[in-house]
Amino acid sequence: MFSFFKKKAATPAPEAPASPAPAEPVADQAPATPAPVATPPTPTPAAPAAPATPARSSWMDRLKAGLSRTRDQIGSLGSLFSRRKIDEDLLEELESTLLMADCGVEATTALLTELRQRWKRDKLETGEQLQEALADALYKLLSPLQQPLKIDGQKPYIVMLAGVNGAGKTTSIGKLARHFQQQRKSVLLAAGDTFRAAAREQLQEWGRRNDVTVIAQDGGDPAAVAFDAINAARARGIDVVMIDTAGRLPTQLNLMDEIAKVKRVVTKADASGPHEVILVLDANIGQNALTQLKAFDAALGVTGLIVTKLDGTAKGGVIAGIARQHPKPLRFIGVGEGIEDLQAFDAREFVEALLDMESKPAA
Repeated sequence: MFSFFKKKAATPAPEAPASPAPAEPVADQAPATPAPVATPPTPTPAAPAAPATPARSSWMDRLKAGLSRTRDQIGSLGSLFSRRKIDEDLLEELESTLLMADCGVEATTALLTELRQRWKRDKLETGEQLQEALADALYKLLSPLQQPLKIDGQKPYIVMLAGVNGAGKTTSIGKLARHFQQQRKSVLLAAGDTFRAAAREQLQEWGRRNDVTVIAQDGGDPAAVAFDAINAARARGIDVVMIDTAGRLPTQLNLMDEIAKVKRVVTKADASGPHEVILVLDANIGQNALTQLKAFDAALGVTGLIVTKLDGTAKGGVIAGIARQHPKPLRFIGVGEGIEDLQAFDAREFVEALLDMESKPAA
């Protein structure tokens, strides 16, 4: 039981700048004639050599620390599992703690149903056995989300990122640029949040840190920036293009229409693109993340997720809610602002860190 944990290495990510300011609405006009582009004075599309990968234990320490608030919310788990006898009162208390961690009603109900079945079928008696059964159930629920982002097969590989203001979208782009560089891929960034100077400057700062070209305009149509960036990447033989988009709430229908237009223009520039549409979600908003996911998925066809700020919330259980109600590949999770604090999602590591359990070798 609970024999699925395996050790593996993690990949580093960069230190984040300040959060972007709220975005302003942008005009819905087609980029018939691409506007001039701006690039750094000495762009270097070639990726630098990958640095040494940190030990898995270092990432696991950060992950466990990052999930500490959620773990504390869920448990009181420590005191629950320290009980020697499993009964209905214990299971009801566990149900309450899972709901408090924002797992959601559907995911919590599914988990408790499976635990009750295991309790009766396997004649579980101790809190430790219940903890292992919960870990098994969580892993079964979350493992379908573990689908690493693979960028081979298209050049340039076009990644479009969306999300509300403050979710950590632009910061995540900067960290992903470093991630791709460590795979020896060249990267180009498109500052598609054209009406907010702070967003352009933030992305350009990440470009300077990573020695990556940033295509930007002072105002204008974000779709035109995306169009220019794809053409520039194709001309320069760039491997990956990442397109930042203006933050917006899913209830702002005019702005959701505008971001859908950006996607249509990307498809005009490259009939096969975008190859990945990533939605960045802030874990602090808990179950509201599901509302955002459903709205952005309807507008854009989301193909992957990044969940940020898991270290700042007791609502990390929302990942279980996503897995149950609206599953999408969870490409990366963030537990801090450091270079190494955005990592590919690993369901085994997540469950182990969430329940504060030690890795066990495979049987």
